[in-house]
Amino acid sequence: MFLPLHDDNPTRHTPVVTFALVAINVLVFLWMSRLPEPRQEMLTYQHGFVPARILQLSQPHPMFVPIRVAVVDPFWGVHVEEQKLELAPDPRQIGLSLLTCMFMHGSWMHLLGNMWFLWLFGNNVEDRLRPLGYLFLYLLGGLIASAAHWRVDPTSTTPIIGASGAIAAVLGAYAVTWPWSRVSTLVFLVIFITIIDVPALVVLGVWFVAQVMAGQESLCAGGAGGVAWWAHVGGFLAGMALMPVLSALLGDRPDEEGAPANY
Repeated sequence: MFLPLHDDNPTRHTPVVTFALVAINVLVFLWMSRLPEPRQEMLTYQHGFVPARILQLSQPHPMFVPIRVAVVDPFWGVHVEEQKLELAPDPRQIGLSLLTCMFMHGSWMHLLGNMWFLWLFGNNVEDRLRPLGYLFLYLLGGLIASAAHWRVDPTSTTPIIGASGAIAAVLGAYAVTWPWSRVSTLVFLVIFITIIDVPALVVLGVWFVAQVMAGQESLCAGGAGGVAWWAHVGGFLAGMALMPVLSALLGDRPDEEGAPANY
């Protein structure tokens, strides 16, 4: 197990989009965490990405999924029972869910892990692509990540939430652009704990291989599993492919003195 702590790759500008993405994700999580659990579950189905809903675009029939609902009984008080939630074949809602799912998280650990990787590697990608180019890569990478998960498990009615697919695109972009940047990494080997400096390509390459292996294992077990491993894989590959193209289209930026930037 490992945890990257920081890299030796400086930036020249404040990463305003990265700041904004972290803030939005945190605020959405705080807002949802204050809601009753049944309400959270309902919002997760409505605004998370449910792969089986893609079929509703060509076969417009409602879909019914089980959720827990708080019911007030005059004799027994408030209790939770299972009911069916209707997901209408609404193209607008289905399309928006591909976007809104990127800003929802299921737990503090889910949120903190994603935001740490976004902050650590996203600032350099934003510095290279500029804010709008970076946001384009982030959102398109997230969409491609969801598409990869859908391709593997198109009939799943389990909602997918989290920014990890979009962040995987950022990791792929970083890996292909600064493969030899040194990353200080906290390594856990049973009872042995140390910090070592390793190239970004090694850190992110190990992470990518772990996602592929976990995805293969989940498929052998009969499904995509509870974690969208293939969304991580698809997002990472999307970032690797998009970064050189966007860098070429946007060109390099001179620094404040007018000299070419050194990457």
